[in-house]
Parts: sequence; C-alpha cells; structure tokens
Amino acid sequence: MTSWSLTEAQVQRRARGRCEYCEMHQSLQGATFHVEHIVPRCRGGSSDFDNLAWACPSCNLHKSDRVAAVAPGADQEVLLFHPRVDKWDDHFCWDGHRVVGRTLTGDATIAALVLNHDRRIRIRQAEALFGLFPPRMLDT
Repeated sequence: MTSWSLTEAQVQRRARGRCEYCEMHQSLQGATFHVEHIVPRCRGGSSDFDNLAWACPSCNLHKSDRVAAVAPGADQEVLLFHPRVDKWDDHFCWDGHRVVGRTLTGDATIAALVLNHDRRIRIRQAEALFGLFPPRMLDT
C-alpha cells in the first residue's frame, strides 16, 4: 500500500466509513468518498492526519476551500464545523431525517454544505431501512 493509500484507509477507518460532515455512510453511496483537507492547503492547511476528514463528494464539493460561512439570519461569518476540533453533537441534532443546527456553526455548516437537500434526506431514509440511520445512535 502506498503512503497516501495507507493515510486514506486510516482516515476512512477513523470516520467509521461515514462522511464526517453529514454523517452519511459510504456503503449506500454511488460515489467514492474523499479525503478532505479541513483547513484547505490554499489556506495554509497541511496534509497531516489531524487536518484530514472523510467526506462524501457533496460535502467536499460544497465546502470547497471554505473554513467559514454566514449562518442564515446571522450578520457575521462563523467557522464551519471542524471534525477534529468540534463534537458533532454539540453543533447538530436530528429532527427525523433532517439535520438541525444547535449553534451558529451548525447552522452555517448546514447551509453551506446543503446538508438537508432532498436527495440527502432520501438517502437517510434508505439508510434507516438498512440499520445505518441514525448514525449517532449506533455509536452508543
């Protein structure tokens, strides 16, 4: 296994095969998940293990090179959710199959990464049929 292949496998294992932003499981996706730089390299981020996250293509593409966004109804930019620093449950919760923000960071991340797109909700419904949703309940 190459060095990057090993890193990729470790990032995926740490994430339990789930996107570290939207929590979708890779097993029902039609696309390959990506190793994502939480702080993008163009913003000074490194390729160190602690700056890497497992991300579905949608979250990775929507996040792009951003580290902050404006939460709906707020007038200031706030940092996006950071999987190595923030706890998911501190910023988000589930309302059925929808992700709900608990903080401005949660709200900004939901909006910026379009976490409640209709397609994502349908995938979460399918995950429930396979015992993969809700993800946080499976970790206890």
